[in-house]
Amino acid sequence: MNPKVSVIIPFYNCSYVDQAIESALNQTYPNIEIIVVDDGSTKFKEKLVPFEGRIVYIKKENGGTATALNEGIRAATGEYIAWLSSDDYFLPNKVAKQISFMLNEKVEVSFTNYNYINEDNQPIEHWGRPVFSNNDDVYRAFLDYNAINGCTVMIKKEIFNHIGYFYPDLRYTQDYEMWMRLLLHGYKIYYLDEELTKFRVHKESGTYKNQEAMQQEISIIKNYYGPLLKEYIARHL
Repeated sequence: MNPKVSVIIPFYNCSYVDQAIESALNQTYPNIEIIVVDDGSTKFKEKLVPFEGRIVYIKKENGGTATALNEGIRAATGEYIAWLSSDDYFLPNKVAKQISFMLNEKVEVSFTNYNYINEDNQPIEHWGRPVFSNNDDVYRAFLDYNAINGCTVMIKKEIFNHIGYFYPDLRYTQDYEMWMRLLLHGYKIYYLDEELTKFRVHKESGTYKNQEAMQQEISIIKNYYGPLLKEYIARHL
């Protein structure tokens, strides 16, 4: 059984987008669609030209990553959704390994380990990554920080019909809020301890350029969801 997986790539003025698309096209998994959501880009659009006919292309006005993801999710025809930032890339067996894990374990949401690269695709060795021995560890980690890299997540599309889509008002931390919401709705997020995604660290990334705004959003999410998560953990774990 090979359920379709839709890979959504939000794109806004990113010079690495062609590498992201190539990595999605080079997946060993046979049943996949790639949806590139152009979030009002004014630069690097020529990098999309070689992929015409092999991707689903959606153009929209600039509204941020959350709005681009939401457009992609609505357009997706896959049973499962994966998200790939336009400056990161998947290893060739990422989708195959993760969907196999989810089908074997009968889970609806999963995330994986990953590692870091620089502008030149060279590994950054000194950055540590958390490892979780069980799902309770994941819940407890979220009391302190966002324990999940969004580009490692695979999720059943139907879940968004139950809990809603990404919040557009959160420009930089929409994923953090989504995972909190998933956990509090009782969806267990299972961890596969394999490095299947390359996360790029560079000075043009939104993470690098918008640290102050990110920290403000993180505080809002923690203040709202933190007490709710503590209560959930006390009752259920």
